[in-house]
Amino acid sequence: MMPKCAHEHSRTSHPCSGTRRVMRLTRCFVDVPLAGAATLELPAGPSAHIAKVLRLRPGAALTLFDGRGGEYEAQILAPDGGGVRVRVGAHHALEREAPVAVTLLQCLARGERMDWIVQKATELGAAAIVPVASERCVVRLDEAGAQRRALHWQAVAVAACEQCGRNRLPQLPPALSFERACVLGSQAEARLLFEPAASATLWDALTALRAGPVSGLRLLIGPEGGLSEEEVAMAERHGFRACRLGPRILRAETAPLAALAAIQTLLGDFGERDCATN
Repeated sequence: MMPKCAHEHSRTSHPCSGTRRVMRLTRCFVDVPLAGAATLELPAGPSAHIAKVLRLRPGAALTLFDGRGGEYEAQILAPDGGGVRVRVGAHHALEREAPVAVTLLQCLARGERMDWIVQKATELGAAAIVPVASERCVVRLDEAGAQRRALHWQAVAVAACEQCGRNRLPQLPPALSFERACVLGSQAEARLLFEPAASATLWDALTALRAGPVSGLRLLIGPEGGLSEEEVAMAERHGFRACRLGPRILRAETAPLAALAAIQTLLGDFGERDCATN
């Protein structure tokens, strides 16, 4: 099922005062460049959700973003046929991106598990989510199927951005081959893969990265059946360091989210006091 296009997001008017005044605003991604002091008819999906599900009336406030950075105030105008027209107002240069750009290389998971991974990785700040076809993946996609799933996962990511307040969408290309996924990316980025038998822990790897500037981080997560020995060897030849996520074996949909949360705690913004944007 395709995700809804509009969500509520809590904002704080006085973030450093110790008190919170919560405003419930519907956030909506618009896939066209926005500009202030303009009127715009929203696409069919957002229009239907706003008019028929949320039943918002003329004069109601919205927040719009186009993925190019920041967000716009907006107000619903009188209905115009079957669509919803809005007046675009002031632009606010708010960013809620993580300080470390994390690319999640996620081997394909079955059914809704991949949707779950895309949704939660977006919420946890992943800058890019790259589906990867590996040897033990149960899911097999031809070129057309890969394109269809990429569009679906992009819609999942859009809905997650609307919900969590991000104003930039994570990059989400069609599925790549395992070898192609290993080769891509800057050599300046740190590279980690997760293996239950690895001698180093994620804590070891992240502690080492804290000692110096980190330009970016690429995480490789295997499928339900894990990576083959040949795939681990290939990844290591391309600079990936194997580490383990504690003593327990995590499911394919649990491992990336646990890793992203740990990264945000040690290298990212979980420990920061963000008085400017939240």
